[in-house]
Amino acid sequence: MTFLQLRHFTVLAQLASFAKASKALFITQPALSRSIKALEEELGQLLFDRVGRRIELTSFGQTSLKRAQELLEGLNDLKKSGQKLTPTTQGLYRLGLSSGPGALLATPLLSHVAHHFPNVKIEIYRANTQTLVELLKDRRVDGLVIDLRAMQPDSDLYVEETFEFRGEFMCRQGHPLLKLKSLPFAKLLEYPMASTPLSDELARLLVSHYGESAHPNVMIRLASDEIHDLIEVAQVSDTVVLAARAAGSQLSVLKVEPELKASAKYAIVSVKKRSNAVLHDPVTQVIRDIFKKSMHAMA
Repeated sequence: MTFLQLRHFTVLAQLASFAKASKALFITQPALSRSIKALEEELGQLLFDRVGRRIELTSFGQTSLKRAQELLEGLNDLKKSGQKLTPTTQGLYRLGLSSGPGALLATPLLSHVAHHFPNVKIEIYRANTQTLVELLKDRRVDGLVIDLRAMQPDSDLYVEETFEFRGEFMCRQGHPLLKLKSLPFAKLLEYPMASTPLSDELARLLVSHYGESAHPNVMIRLASDEIHDLIEVAQVSDTVVLAARAAGSQLSVLKVEPELKASAKYAIVSVKKRSNAVLHDPVTQVIRDIFKKSMHAMA
């Protein structure tokens, strides 16, 4: 079995025609037929059903196609494995960002690429964590940066690195709560509370600290997957936002008693046993640098 045979197989499966596939591959139809027949003989099963002039993938062919595509992608990645992100680097990287990481990363990452890497294209996909995981597993994005505590355990996923950011209750400058010398949690509930969806772990922590009234289902009145929206609302109203401090750096921190001592844990996530996109390592290195700079600024 050769990679050339796999290439013949994938192109034929895509075009569903020996005539079209042989033309696309710049070989004769008899040569393509021999290549596919030799591959089927080695595999021990038919890849295509021949129905007159039409061909259709068999059930085995459908399964084999996915594996062949993965092998060819791996070969392509291997050929380019030495590539680093430089001003002459070319290519596309599709990045999924959940709300918190997106608030910290989207603007500086896009700005960095725009200024320093004119031949690199970045596509950002914003959604909730579960939707992003499905996009990653379906190969519609190349990597994720998500809130780890919102991700369900999944043996197919690989957490490459995590970054922890302190969580805080925050409000606009001049908010009435900032004038109080002592701020019990109950006073927060006199104002609209906002947050992105919170993990079960954080919900338990909130309840253990402040009682049942602190459960997100009870406490949160304004919910959105986009933390930017909630930050903007807090800037123009008396809304209190619960979020990573770094995401709401333009807001003031409320010193609630007792102190929450919670954190958001953002993770770079890829798929196990799958070759990463060529630009994955250099792009995620830029992401690491942005996170570390943000953590240093908040220290």
